[in-house]
Amino acid sequence: MAEPEARLPSHVEAGALLRRVQQEGGFATVLARGEADAGTILVVLADRGAPPRAFERMPQLDGTRAWTLSRTGSAGDPQAFAEWLDRRRAQDPDLWIIELDIPQGERFIP
Repeated sequence: MAEPEARLPSHVEAGALLRRVQQEGGFATVLARGEADAGTILVVLADRGAPPRAFERMPQLDGTRAWTLSRTGSAGDPQAFAEWLDRRRAQDPDLWIIELDIPQGERFIP
């Protein structure tokens, strides 16, 4: 079994993510600010009107946490994705929701 990964405080990781995207010419914003030290981070990827995608780090069987696609929005019903984000936030008030608007946004969530 792998050793659990050391975690940066959430506010540090969120700030670094925002700066990296902005340095690459993209737009990044915090849609919901969670618990500063241990809040989970959910990243919403948007790219010029394409359906948004939500990624979260999910626990794996070996004790690590890997980025996983949690939800993809629908071009036909954009409100459903926004409602899903609202429900996720209600389930976990410590959750950070960060939106990245940049091509190939997956490269920022290794």
